[in-house]
Amino acid sequence: MRTVFSNARLIDPEAGTDAPGWMLTGGGTILDQGRDAPPDCDRVIDCKGACLAPGIVDIGVKICEPGERHKESFRSAGLAAAAGGVTTMVTRPDTLPAIDTPEVLEFVTRRAREASPVRIKPMAALTKGREGREMVEIGFLLDAGAVAFTDGDHVVTDTKVLSRAMTYARSLGALVMAHPQDPGLSGGAAATSGKFASLRGLPSVPALAERMGFDRDMALVELTGVRYHADQITTARALPALERAKANGRDVTAGVSIHHLTLNEFDVGDYRTFFKVKPPLRAETDRLALVEAVASGLIDVISSMHTPQDEESKRLPYEEAASGAVGLETLLPAAMRLVHAGAISLPQLWRALALNPSRRLGLSTGRLARGAPADLVLFDPDAPFVLDRFALKSKSKNTPFDGARMQGRVLGTWVAGTRVYDGD
Repeated sequence: MRTVFSNARLIDPEAGTDAPGWMLTGGGTILDQGRDAPPDCDRVIDCKGACLAPGIVDIGVKICEPGERHKESFRSAGLAAAAGGVTTMVTRPDTLPAIDTPEVLEFVTRRAREASPVRIKPMAALTKGREGREMVEIGFLLDAGAVAFTDGDHVVTDTKVLSRAMTYARSLGALVMAHPQDPGLSGGAAATSGKFASLRGLPSVPALAERMGFDRDMALVELTGVRYHADQITTARALPALERAKANGRDVTAGVSIHHLTLNEFDVGDYRTFFKVKPPLRAETDRLALVEAVASGLIDVISSMHTPQDEESKRLPYEEAASGAVGLETLLPAAMRLVHAGAISLPQLWRALALNPSRRLGLSTGRLARGAPADLVLFDPDAPFVLDRFALKSKSKNTPFDGARMQGRVLGTWVAGTRVYDGD
């Protein structure tokens, strides 16, 4: 069945345009678009002037299967993603057990296919058990469907092990995703070093720890020539090193979480553990530098870094509480804060939310071009609402935006032309 989306505001990150028009889809792909009268079609969806954009591709989503299904399942995460306009989730391997063998990866892939209404692309661990001692069978895991390799926030401290893994990944063309932090400085930290952390009496990590970790990784990238993606750059101190690496022709990209783009260290307030994330929230000067880096294209990807935690692990003293926040459903409205503040345009935002992550992973999504998958999100960028965390579709409700006034409501989500969420 062919469907035309009429009276839409088309957000095209590839062309960098934001213009009224219509879009024709059929057979799971985009067939055509234009600005004149739309063609006759089997089905017409009147967008009523709302924004129609490529579905979000979210790198770094944690789904707690296997091992912690009470926190998040493929079904609940898929429903949350659809409600948030996320059409592809790139999932982390920090499960119990870790996704470090083809057998576990095949289990994850099968469960995702059975339970999730959106696409799921799994990453695999870089070392066995994410313990940093022995690299995984990268070739077999690539054959089983792994799109990248990462140990997540378990930084590999043995540089010989990491360099060997990177060399092997380079020979196979595999992407390595790393968490740039100096583990000695960042271990046990709950806040960023500074006056605020001192006044609150919180164990802290200096912002320089991120640059130290990134500098080490860049030296190994120079040594091995591996394709490298930094999961989160969160400080201004790391940005010059990222700029130098790109200028020197390294195959390097970087991401940032939506929480580090829209919140700062003062949001912790009276030890509110829903604001405890990893790395910890940074200074306002860092936040502003990151927003500028996204707008300029220095930082390539914005992600939710969706990390479900149950009530028991969050209702603890701030130092002891688990790190992480859910973000699949809040990614779009939180990102709209940047647009409404005039810091970034919608095409620039969707470049970081959909186009760049698709390109980095070699996916055909993230575009509105003819022949691209009809993975789409229809949203009203101005619709106001107050977020109620208990209305979230995720099993875990640990969002820092609970009770916040937000703008940007998803009206519909399509995967391969099939509607998977109806927010009307």
